[in-house]
Amino acid sequence: MTTQTPKTILIADDESRMVRFVKMNLDLEGYITLEANNGFQALEKVRDHQPDLILLDVEMPGMDGFETLRRLREISEAPVIMLTVRADEDDRIKGLDLGADDYVTKPFSPRELSSRIRAVLRRFEPQSRPEDQIITIDDRLQVDLQRRQVIVEGERLSLRPTEYRLLYHLIQNAGWVMPHETLLTKVWGHEYVNDNHLLRLYITYLRQKIEPDASHQQYIFTERGLGYRFVDFKERHKLDNAP
Repeated sequence: MTTQTPKTILIADDESRMVRFVKMNLDLEGYITLEANNGFQALEKVRDHQPDLILLDVEMPGMDGFETLRRLREISEAPVIMLTVRADEDDRIKGLDLGADDYVTKPFSPRELSSRIRAVLRRFEPQSRPEDQIITIDDRLQVDLQRRQVIVEGERLSLRPTEYRLLYHLIQNAGWVMPHETLLTKVWGHEYVNDNHLLRLYITYLRQKIEPDASHQQYIFTERGLGYRFVDFKERHKLDNAP
């Protein structure tokens, strides 16, 4: 029987009471915890210890969470959950644009934080190797599932883990409408089943990377009130190859 190695989580927050509260609960769940009380310390801890996940407070002195996140993304791809007292949608979008993987608003319960951490870590678990390394959608677009990249007109563009998982599920069900709830559950987990705004945001990210014109969809179609549908490229290939 194999024993799973405990995950290491960095808690970056200038409020010592909050750090103690989070650390106590994470320790009880078997995580290894690291602490940083400002952005500079957080960057140093990430370089030295390479944590599996980072809890990052938005409002820290000296260098706020957004600037810390921007610099973090230059040295690490570890998932980041932003912690904030503000439930402002603009702040959330800003954090996600900079590379955050989730947002938790203070005050939060240990159960909610634990659930969010598990959901994010699940998304970053290694996936089994796909049988087809590169999927050709058309002459313009290919998807390299092994490297988690899209190839647009010969240029390789890397996908963030969440973008990859979303595109993977759309491609696997090409030609079929994927309901909002199904995509949210498969990509983010049951905890996010009603977060349609988060799904729309990541659909936008994907469209910006793969569509020739994001306002006139060629690959990812919106089925209003239902979900999203990826172009049925397999059927198109059959028609193109028909005698």
